[in-house]
Amino acid sequence: MAQLIDLTGRALVVGAHTDDEFGCAGTIARMVEAGAEVHYACFSPCEESVPDGWDRDVLKREVRDAIAVLGIPEERFTLFDFKVRHFPSRRQEILEELVALRRRIDPQIVFVPAMSDMHQDHEVVAREGLRAFKHATMLGYELPMNTISFQHACFIRLEERHMDVKMRHAAAYRSQAFRPYLQPDFIASLARVRGLQIDQPAAEAFEVIRTVVM
Repeated sequence: MAQLIDLTGRALVVGAHTDDEFGCAGTIARMVEAGAEVHYACFSPCEESVPDGWDRDVLKREVRDAIAVLGIPEERFTLFDFKVRHFPSRRQEILEELVALRRRIDPQIVFVPAMSDMHQDHEVVAREGLRAFKHATMLGYELPMNTISFQHACFIRLEERHMDVKMRHAAAYRSQAFRPYLQPDFIASLARVRGLQIDQPAAEAFEVIRTVVM
């Protein structure tokens, strides 16, 4: 599979919420290092989910800090303002925004939440993403807290330097530090498990939604 996935081309990462990109942050770091043109589009700043004591718009700032760690420039970042947990009622609008992204960016590879993700917002982004990008290679990234089963058929090896970026990316979400999935020990352990499955020190795993070989 590694021979079929081009990590040097034009890529689009699609997230339902700020911080969703943690599911493929190491891969983003590896792609940016390889010279790929990586874009990130996020559909909600999750203002309704910000913990007490933080400004409602804190995630709008933190996501920019986080993607800067990954090496994604501001001009390749798009943040929409859809209300968290209300995506199912706005499927068509989300699809139209995804189609607009396809026309503007024309990505060769697209990363979306896995199709088996149970969160209603992630499910909408994944399903509408498949409709919008049905002619591109698509990989579903792993968000373990929302997944019962995960058909991980693609593994992307991460070096120690990529893991360092992945850790610093998670740390940029200071208002979300209480989330178990952003804890350094969890991030490291999951990467080790995925690495073990391919006899490597660390990796990220993906669901293969579509593979296009040109």
